[in-house]
Amino acid sequence: MLKWKRGEITLFQSELYETNSLVIESAGHVLVVDPCWLPREVEEIRQYVSGILGGKRLLLLFTHSDFDHIIGYGAFPEAEIIASRGFADKSLEVRETILEEIRIFDDDYYLRRPYAIAYPAVDHIMEQDGQEMVFGELRLTGYMAPGHTNDGLFTVVDSPGVVIAGDYLSDVEFPYIYDSSTAYEATLDKVGQIIARHPVPLLIPGHGEAAESLLEIECRRAAGLGYIRRLRAAVAAGDQSAADQLITGCAFPRNMRKFHRSNQELMEQELYGTG
Repeated sequence: MLKWKRGEITLFQSELYETNSLVIESAGHVLVVDPCWLPREVEEIRQYVSGILGGKRLLLLFTHSDFDHIIGYGAFPEAEIIASRGFADKSLEVRETILEEIRIFDDDYYLRRPYAIAYPAVDHIMEQDGQEMVFGELRLTGYMAPGHTNDGLFTVVDSPGVVIAGDYLSDVEFPYIYDSSTAYEATLDKVGQIIARHPVPLLIPGHGEAAESLLEIECRRAAGLGYIRRLRAAVAAGDQSAADQLITGCAFPRNMRKFHRSNQELMEQELYGTG
């Protein structure tokens, strides 16, 4: 549902997992980011875009390939797709696994979509830090962001001024690590360099509330690093109590304990080759 509109930036937030979708308008282009989740939510975004598109060029940016972030792809068949090299190079087997997650989700909740489920075909590939893509008045600068997944992408839009962070720097989620804890740390370390180069005070995470100051961005970065390092220390020490205490007071604890345990198992595998 529409959460807020500020000039050229419009934020939609799903009722599922506080997942964010973004629309950015310019004179000649409309950029849509991660349209999701439920069919009516995707349709709301689609109708909004149709109302402002006119003869403009439509761009669709994916922050990473988790199924919830690509689930609305088919609603925008005319869009040109922007994503990372890792996203574009996914094997057919991995793509099918992701698509099957969408089918399972829709089957579980009897959801019918008015568009085909497909893996996005990428037209414009971001493959190195600092790479720029210019679409009229829109200047996008990409930074590789592995750790959560191996194909994550940070994107800075200099005007109107926003950092699109994907599943990093959330105020509602601790780091969910599906790829590598050390890669996740390196990505969070990189955030400082990105903000130094682009001192943009508005950051949109994949889930939760926007960060609206450089101080808030830094606080979230420090919190993410602290969680990873303390969890790794607890795993190395075999201290389950210390690991459990890291998510004391977190939102939605019954669900988030599963992700925390998954992080612990991944670190056990990284440290000991077991899980």
